[in-house]
Parts: sequence; structure tokens; C-alpha cells
Amino acid sequence: MIYLKTSEEIELMRAANTLVSRTLGEVAKWVAPGVTTQRLDTIAREFILDNGGRPACLGYGGFPGTLCIEVNETVVHGFPSTYTLKDGDIVGTDCVVELNGFHGDSCYTFAIGEIDSKVMDLCKVTKESLYKGIAVAQEGKRIGDIANAIQTYCERHGYSVVREMCGHGIGKKMHEDPEVPNYGRRGIGPILRNGMCIAIEPMINMGSKNIVIERDGWQCRTKDRKPSAHYEHTIAIVDGKTEVLTTFDYIKESLGERFI
Repeated sequence: MIYLKTSEEIELMRAANTLVSRTLGEVAKWVAPGVTTQRLDTIAREFILDNGGRPACLGYGGFPGTLCIEVNETVVHGFPSTYTLKDGDIVGTDCVVELNGFHGDSCYTFAIGEIDSKVMDLCKVTKESLYKGIAVAQEGKRIGDIANAIQTYCERHGYSVVREMCGHGIGKKMHEDPEVPNYGRRGIGPILRNGMCIAIEPMINMGSKNIVIERDGWQCRTKDRKPSAHYEHTIAIVDGKTEVLTTFDYIKESLGERFI
């Protein structure tokens, strides 16, 4: 069942999504060669707690971190660890915050030092595809319209779209209906209506679309071990218009010229 939010609930969603955006902005200050992914996770957790929120991923189904850490070929749900970031890596940081009973969700893929130009292009196209999806996420459109916009844009640039993982509705729960895939046909799926809140999150691979789930049941990587990029915003349909509740502006402030 799709849960439509009231105007008051949308405001609570806005606050939660502002906090998750600020959290990634804080993480961005520390993303650099020589830093462990566990250190990034600690920074995120402390910032969320210091600002009255709850790290929603921590303990969710046994997940061990505040951030889902996605280094290079990791697509989603990577664990924070003692891995030390090095020049040329990319790392996605997927974060979910609960604040006053509602959730905010966002992801950003960071470049560590100087990365290969082909990997940089992957990141740029993946991020651009997120906004292609958001552009068609209007009242009266369908989920398939979002999916198709992302798929066609990425495939036109020679990349592949992960099938098994997708975006989702969000609100009082981290994951609500509807599912928001990154591939599909226009004109199918649930209709976008006022009060809907969804997380749109393209996960795009440089090589094959095929993935492998590790034995821990969580960590997901590309089968061919080529890089994967991941960006995410949470949006709401309010008074017939699309509002992006998360922002990368805090990340941009932290990174300056290093912002992709």
C-alpha cells in the first residue's frame, strides 16, 4: 500500500532529509586518501546523534553500520571496515536518518584523489541520470516513466543498469511502497500522486549489469568487478509539484572544486 503524506508529515520528511543531507556534507569533509571507511561511518553516526536523529541503517536487519559503504565495484550495502581509501578509488556513502518518526535517505559517490577519466564519466552520467528521473517525477506520471528516463540515459552512454536493486517509497518506514526501479517502460507502474514520497537512486555499472551478493547476505558487487556508481535523492509530490527534499549543496560546500 502506498502511504500518502499530509502537509504536516511532508514538513517532518523535509527535516529528516535536511539532516541526512547535512550528514553527508559532514562526511564529505573527511573523504580523502588514507581515511578508513569505518572512520567515515563514525563521523556520520556521531553527527546524526548530535543533531537529534537516529542512524536508521545501524542494526537494520543486522546491518553493522550507519553508512552503506560502496567502494569501486561495490554496488550497494557495503560494510564500513578498516579499508583505507586510496587515490583513484570511488566510494558511495548511502545514509538513512530517522528524525521525529520520519526518514530521510540520500547517497553520493565521492572521487578519492585523481580518478580515471572513464570512472569520472561513469559518476557524472549516473548523477545526471538521477536528475533525468526526477525531471519526469511529476503528478500524474508513472513510476515506469522515472525508470525509463534513467535507463535510456545511462544505456545511451554505454553503461548498464542494475536490475535487482531499486529505489523505494519512504516515510515512517525506511522502505515503503512503491518500488522505484531504474529500468522499465514508460506508462506503467503506480501513478505519482500528491503526498507521495519516494527515493530515486540509480545504481549504474561500467560493465555488465550482473551482480553478486556476498555470503554475508548484504554486500553487493558487480560480477565483473568493474566500477559502479550510485546517487540518490528523496522527493515529494506537493501541490502537484515535485520537491527534492535532499540536497547535495552541503557536499558541494565541503568539497569546493573537488565536487563532481
